[in-house]
Amino acid sequence: MEQNISVNYPESLASSLKMNSSEFSNEMKNISLVKLYEIGRISSTLASKVLKITRLDFLDLLQKYKVSYFANGLESELENDFANA
Repeated sequence: MEQNISVNYPESLASSLKMNSSEFSNEMKNISLVKLYEIGRISSTLASKVLKITRLDFLDLLQKYKVSYFANGLESELENDFANA
């Protein structure tokens, strides 16, 4: 079962970033999952599943947002992947 999160924001915010509402929504979703990964709350595997992209595509997102794949250490990442597999 999926849940939905709603965030209110001024229309000018998306406009100032030169994005339409759909692009802004996708950006916020991506950033949220990248940040959860960065602080060690989720694995890259889980993040990619939520975003409905491949794990390699998620790793590319990390690069886009300048987040290291090894931010939490390789051992921690592997443990998370096994737990979420």
